[in-house]
Amino acid sequence: MKTSFENKVVLVTGATSGIGKVTALAFGKAGAKVVISGRREAEGQAVVAEIKSAGGEATFVKADVAVEADVEALVAKTVETYGRLDVAFNNAGVELTGPVVDVNEADYRRTFDINVWGVITSMKHEIPVMLKQGGGVIINTSSAAGHVGIAGASVYVASKHAVEGLTKATALEYAKQGIRVNAVAPAVIETDMFERFTGGSEEAANYMRSLHPVGRGGRPEEIANPVLFLASDAASFITGASLNVDGGFLAQ
Repeated sequence: MKTSFENKVVLVTGATSGIGKVTALAFGKAGAKVVISGRREAEGQAVVAEIKSAGGEATFVKADVAVEADVEALVAKTVETYGRLDVAFNNAGVELTGPVVDVNEADYRRTFDINVWGVITSMKHEIPVMLKQGGGVIINTSSAAGHVGIAGASVYVASKHAVEGLTKATALEYAKQGIRVNAVAPAVIETDMFERFTGGSEEAANYMRSLHPVGRGGRPEEIANPVLFLASDAASFITGASLNVDGGFLAQ
């Protein structure tokens, strides 16, 4: 997809690896000024270097989305550096597997602090900036697990259902104020998180891949392209939506 983001400022959380990294690189290639954020500075700086080596502009801001002060500082640094915020891809997330009877409070809080509170606090600080400048676009990373139940991943599933609800409600709150809020809902994407999710078991990985009617897992760039579409003017009449990018998983 040939979409230009010249003179646009894009913030990507969870951008040090996987979907976030590949999407940040795609925004950079499309001409955006990209703010890379995550908890791992070395990896984040490597993404910045890759964007710059391709002729783009980027900066890294270390932040943990579970900590509101970090997110507030991240958004402030974005505006201080580039003067505005046009697109926010709230992508940071964490996985959790295991039956519900084995879940402890620490597991629950870590998952919801990152997957849910991280999205809430990101939007809380992104939206005022967008309102001042007359609009903007927010895309939240949900999951196919935000639409159906998946045995053995109850807390993760619950967190992604929450992202779906947050996306819809926030879209309605700001629909008349020039801010579009959507979600992208991937199924299995071949990233580091997928490796952790399957515990390094090739048997488990192949089983997860087989759940998709297309017969394989997705590639990170197959999420990046839909995110760039949702962020672009081509999607100007789309808000409150969740775009399933799942190889047919939810059609079954």
